[in-house]
Amino acid sequence: MEPIHSAVVVGGGAAGLTAALVLGRARVPTLLVDAGGQSNLPAHAVGGLIGHPGSPAELYAIGRTQIAAHPAVEVADTTVTAITGTSGSFDVQLADGRSVRTRRVLLAAGMDYARPDLPGIEELWGDTVFHCPYCHGWEVAGLPLAVLGDNVFQPLLLTSWSDDVVLFTDGADLPADDEALLTKAGVAIDPRPVVGLRSDGGKLAAVQLADGTEVARRGLLLHTPLQPRSSLLDDLGLERGPMGQVVIDPMGRTSVAGIFAAGDVANPRPNITAALAQGTAAAVGLHHSLLMEDVGMPALP
Repeated sequence: MEPIHSAVVVGGGAAGLTAALVLGRARVPTLLVDAGGQSNLPAHAVGGLIGHPGSPAELYAIGRTQIAAHPAVEVADTTVTAITGTSGSFDVQLADGRSVRTRRVLLAAGMDYARPDLPGIEELWGDTVFHCPYCHGWEVAGLPLAVLGDNVFQPLLLTSWSDDVVLFTDGADLPADDEALLTKAGVAIDPRPVVGLRSDGGKLAAVQLADGTEVARRGLLLHTPLQPRSSLLDDLGLERGPMGQVVIDPMGRTSVAGIFAAGDVANPRPNITAALAQGTAAAVGLHHSLLMEDVGMPALP
């Protein structure tokens, strides 16, 4: 068993890196566990993040560099396989074989997007095929766009970026009221099954249909449910919200004492700016909890 840490941060995306930086600047002995592979790494840019027009990969590299200047933070390039114990004395098992003891744990390992198994999607994902119009809509604004699925709100949302939007229901029938609403908004409805995507120069060119025809489109919005990247959330018995997110309070505290959470694991609507804010809040909450414990005061409400 290694010497006890004050905090172990699980995950080094936007929330985890921010939390580790805040803790490092507060001189809290912290271990950041991160093997990479963040779900937004394929994205070409971080849309809507002030001051950083570059890619998520560039953002994470900058964050790692910032953290390296703070000796209180150690980085382990691996994953967490298990967490046992109670607040003040958690045992954290790492995939590299090490066992680490820590007073607090901050979960920020993110979630994965459940993308449809659609030929051609891999090359286009995170650019002209996307899950968030606020992140990617500006880059395809004014172009012919599409939505795949039977979610009525998504095509309505996309009309803010284009007057030419098609909803491909992939064989599903929409209620008459929904069809009327979309028609009123200027959204075309195509019920034919979708079998693939065609690209041109790394950009979406057309949606391919089962009848052999193609519909020219330059951007495609998908509904991609989130799924946990590991079993830790279930193993710890954390309270979950209606969309599977970990329930936290404003200080990032979960239902299990000593366990904090931030980022996509605690947000049913993933957004990098929200993850940055949650990482800060959880790190501050964690630090406050350590200070209160050290002087024998009750936890903040």
